[in-house]
Amino acid sequence: MKKGQVYEGMIEKVEFPNKGLVWIAEEDRYVTVKNGIPGQKIRFVVNKFKRGNAEGRLLEVMEKSPLEKRDPVCSIFPACGGCMYQTMPYEEQLKMKAQQIKEIIDSAVKTEYEFEGIQASPKEFEYRNKMEFSFGDEYKDGPLSLGLHKKGSTYDVLTAGDCRLVHPDMNRILLCVLEYFKEKGAGYYKKMQHEGYLRHLLVRRGDTTGEILVNLVTTTQEEYDLQGLTEALLKLELDGTIVGILHILNDSLSDVVQSDETRILYGQDYFYEKIMGMEFKITPFSFFQPNSRGAEVLYNTVREYIGDIKDMTVFDLFSGTGTIAQVLAPVAKQVIGVEIVEEAVEAARENAKRNGLDNCRFIAGDVFKVLDEIEEKPDVIVLDPPRDGIHPKALPKILDYQVDKIVYISCKVTSLARDLEMMQGRGYEVVKCVGVDQFCETVHVETVALLTRK
Repeated sequence: MKKGQVYEGMIEKVEFPNKGLVWIAEEDRYVTVKNGIPGQKIRFVVNKFKRGNAEGRLLEVMEKSPLEKRDPVCSIFPACGGCMYQTMPYEEQLKMKAQQIKEIIDSAVKTEYEFEGIQASPKEFEYRNKMEFSFGDEYKDGPLSLGLHKKGSTYDVLTAGDCRLVHPDMNRILLCVLEYFKEKGAGYYKKMQHEGYLRHLLVRRGDTTGEILVNLVTTTQEEYDLQGLTEALLKLELDGTIVGILHILNDSLSDVVQSDETRILYGQDYFYEKIMGMEFKITPFSFFQPNSRGAEVLYNTVREYIGDIKDMTVFDLFSGTGTIAQVLAPVAKQVIGVEIVEEAVEAARENAKRNGLDNCRFIAGDVFKVLDEIEEKPDVIVLDPPRDGIHPKALPKILDYQVDKIVYISCKVTSLARDLEMMQGRGYEVVKCVGVDQFCETVHVETVALLTRK
């Protein structure tokens, strides 16, 4: 088998997060091909070898999978990289994700534990409260587009005017912004040449409140009068209400949404969302679970796993805007949250005050350093680290507290599995574990694990 060779085969299974396994009999080996569904017959080209394992790039789906029992729900599937499984019934998506989690945790856990399957998102569609759209073109030198990247492409952008992951309000806003800049003849920022104006459109919408924050991200290389855009957006017939329109200036060379300067074109630079009876103020870059109703399922699971914490001190490490801390605070003695993003910590403090919680404290800083400075000792620890898990220098410090109970929330189960090795080596065992699907139609899934000290 060589790079560049083309093969045909059936995807036997898909491993987390998106790795289809295709058996090639004549080569007596499996090839990993991304962006497929179990049961599809595909044609692919071998494009790399990693640690001796062959990887292929999907060229064509020759036959649909028997699992594909639904028609696509938007106009740009399957080319769009936003969705993967929308032609599979949701029950089948859940089964596949549960199996992926179980296989990874089974291989990482050294003792008996209870796998509790997977919990579904209350909403399968229109669940995202945040979407980051990119400006670009669908093909080289094509007309301006605004939406999501094609699968496997860092350049081609498909206009996502009927995306079903978001509320229709977001689609109406996207199409309004796109049409406005098409009429103006504005160009998008070209990453290789570092030239151009339009970068991203970041839209956030409260699922329960209907409050909408529109953030246009551009460079400073050109200037346009944005009053007309503001007026066009405010005239839209929406189910929700636009409470803020922001112009975010970003001259960074890297393709990330960040702010060198933020100008308020209309209203305010925040919106409110309600979860589990509490109200949270969310700013453009605040981390907040992107599926509000799914977050309630996740936080109820955490509360159930953590059990009775009356008269206990809880550490919420990697606490973001403090949602978990505030969910736990009413039933705990005190909760101390640690988060490296200063803006998120400020929002957490404000949200705790808004929700009448005086037993929450939030500290801005790196978990690795902050733990040396906190005088209190925790009785229970909640971990909700970034996708790549906990830094190997920070994890031993966390385990040094020798608390009886740890709840670990992971958005990448392979990172959790890696961290479990050290945790088990330091005397912890996994009691139970469950998947929580917050990202229907996509390859992503959350995992919650309860560990106790032997």
